[in-house]
Amino acid sequence: LGEAEARLGRALSGRSAPDLVVATKAGTFAHDGRVHRDMSAEAVVASAERSLRNLGLERLPILQLHGPSAEEIARLLPTLQGLRSRGMVRAVGVNSFDPAVIEAAVGTPEIDLVMVDYNVLRPERIALVARAAAAGKGVLAGMALAMGHTGGQVARIGSLRGIWYAARALRHHRGDVARGARMTFLHAQRGITGAQAALAWVLADAGVSAAVVGTTRLPHLGENLAASGLSLAPELASQIAAEQARFR
Repeated sequence: LGEAEARLGRALSGRSAPDLVVATKAGTFAHDGRVHRDMSAEAVVASAERSLRNLGLERLPILQLHGPSAEEIARLLPTLQGLRSRGMVRAVGVNSFDPAVIEAAVGTPEIDLVMVDYNVLRPERIALVARAAAAGKGVLAGMALAMGHTGGQVARIGSLRGIWYAARALRHHRGDVARGARMTFLHAQRGITGAQAALAWVLADAGVSAAVVGTTRLPHLGENLAASGLSLAPELASQIAAEQARFR
């Protein structure tokens, strides 16, 4: 509901965190309980200004266009450059799960980074990540935990929200649900949880700068953080590759 930035701003207030990289987005916004889209230059500037106020920062380390078309990226380049020249933004990026849009961003020198849907269920993104890294772009791996599909999250219905989640997943992500069913072995390993194994697979890609995860529980956050620096056992990595080869 548009409260994430304000909450983060309160958490950062009065604290010195010079090494913390805060990333936010422009082009969509929450209002009256709904998400709206506005890729006009005026809306992007207003979004950046609002983010600075919410976060209590003098400059946004990363500002990404949220789901633009290739044409909108080209049209908004002067706006993004203007924000950078005014010192409001350090780096600009594009967040899209459309490979064609990411390809356009990779070919745009003014774009510093891209965020693409990349996880153990999307090995087809490996080449795209490699091209982005080769072009000098930072790469954020979105949906790094594959929405919990490797652990059968869609079948865990314990509330009305769970019913909504399951219906949404089956409607929009049926392919990921099917692929996830082939990866349940990730959650039967010793010394590493299924979530950590999924994150370790993503972070093993040298082209990935960071994996993006979401959580509402502190134990899950700790579990995710502990995945940084973990390496997959060769046998597990081979098993993952074998199952990925069967994806269609």
